[in-house]
Amino acid sequence: MADFSFHHGGVSVPDLDAAIDWYGRVLGFAVEKRFHIEAARAQAAMMRKGALRFELFEVEGAAPLPEERRHPPSDLKTHGNKHVAFQVDDLEAFLVEMEGRGADIAFVVREAFGKGCFLRDVAGNLIEFVEEAAA
Repeated sequence: MADFSFHHGGVSVPDLDAAIDWYGRVLGFAVEKRFHIEAARAQAAMMRKGALRFELFEVEGAAPLPEERRHPPSDLKTHGNKHVAFQVDDLEAFLVEMEGRGADIAFVVREAFGKGCFLRDVAGNLIEFVEEAAA
């Protein structure tokens, strides 16, 4: 089998500059590069935080995010890509930090298998953060 590794996640947003600001201010990502994708009529930015990369797209004429995609339980009821997830060491400390930065905390899970939360970015897209349960 061919060898491969994860490179980046991506999300479409209505305002690239607002998304760049949010991902930088709230999550600490920095712009690695900005570029235009002619075939998609999109302005894009590759964001980076350490080894993590996240691509943002502002596509001309894109449809807005449907309301059911803004809440994790209802989002799971449609097929397709759902979200990207990042691991945190301490969910409770992360939540306090995110509240302090004005993040929109959409959903929090505290279960025996682990803890996690979903934030909504500036465009309403869901991003998951997980703390794995101790083995």
